[in-house]
Amino acid sequence: MNSCGFMRNITVSQSKAPTVGEMPVEYVERKGLGHPDSLIDGIVERISVKLSDAYMDASGVILHHNVDKGLIVGGAAEVSFGYGKILKPIEVIVVGRAAKEFKGKPIPVDEIAVCAAKAYLKENTRFLDIEKEVVYTPKITHGSADLTKIFSRSTEMPLANDTSFGIGFAPLTDAERLALETEHFLNSKEYKQKAPAVGEDIKVMAVRENENITLTIAIAFVSKFIKNADEYIGYKERVAKDVKSFTSKITGRNVEVMINSGDNRKEGSFYITKTGLSCENGDDGSVGRGNRVNGLITPFRYMSLEAAAGKNPVSHIGKIYNILANEIAKDAVKLYPEIKECTVSIVSQIGRRIDDPKNLDIKLTLENGKELAPIRKKIVDLGDEALDNIQRITKGIIAGEHKMF
Repeated sequence: MNSCGFMRNITVSQSKAPTVGEMPVEYVERKGLGHPDSLIDGIVERISVKLSDAYMDASGVILHHNVDKGLIVGGAAEVSFGYGKILKPIEVIVVGRAAKEFKGKPIPVDEIAVCAAKAYLKENTRFLDIEKEVVYTPKITHGSADLTKIFSRSTEMPLANDTSFGIGFAPLTDAERLALETEHFLNSKEYKQKAPAVGEDIKVMAVRENENITLTIAIAFVSKFIKNADEYIGYKERVAKDVKSFTSKITGRNVEVMINSGDNRKEGSFYITKTGLSCENGDDGSVGRGNRVNGLITPFRYMSLEAAAGKNPVSHIGKIYNILANEIAKDAVKLYPEIKECTVSIVSQIGRRIDDPKNLDIKLTLENGKELAPIRKKIVDLGDEALDNIQRITKGIIAGEHKMF
């Protein structure tokens, strides 16, 4: 019996299958900070946070909202070495539902959305003119009546406003760490100071074949820092060398690094941009098409396809359960060294308390010779404790402690 006084449906099982890291082949993708799918995820999540703040100021509680539908519509640009000009602006479209008043007092949802989008782009891009090179189109309407009622029905514990599931796993494999941390490295402030021509739009695909890993990296280089093709090629070589050195700190496996492999010097085809973003010239972005909440796209793992960014942080389990599942998995492998791999799945029912999911399933792969029985009850207790404290996830989201992509 947990602290809430009822029994939760928590299942714990042992998997005999090899871990992902033990499989002969593995693919991992990371869409970086400036990828259009990541940009729109970041924008709608910032809008949700700012709406939550405004609702707290107006009413003392976070009112119902979901702004988890959005697009970046690519613009048009003219670019050459040493030169770049935006010919058609990028468009940011945000679609969703949100409370627009409280007790007769209006809440400026559209204004909040546009201000949040501008602030996010200003903080996360260096060469985009957020006033002249971007158009903002909010299409946020009043909330659905039935979901709004569910949202406001509970007084103590929020009720799930969707039937969906969240997935989490730990630990990360070498390939997963390489995809995630290589992008973080290339988009760090320190590396931008060293190599300012490296744009924010970076995508890393890691392919592991036994002990060999290939990192195929797409980088939108910034044209004003590169004078000609020779300088561009030299820049790519220096970045590849830096990445190679960085990866040696993460894995002892053989790592091959390839940057902008679609370039063709004979045809004069090079990946250069005015802004360091591919969306300046026709590349579109959509909420939920990019990374999962752990920052990765992992086709060799269980995954939820939920678009977590922009969902309300109080009762939308498509957001909360994905974060919680990853936390439980990380805690399990940290606390119990005999666990080689942990996968956590949590499914809700609409209208059910968020701390009482329909099922919480924990699958464990243990070290050879280890049995599940000695730790089964401890793992159940771990899940129970996480659900007992589930509302801290909401507070963490608002405080910016949890990444959505």
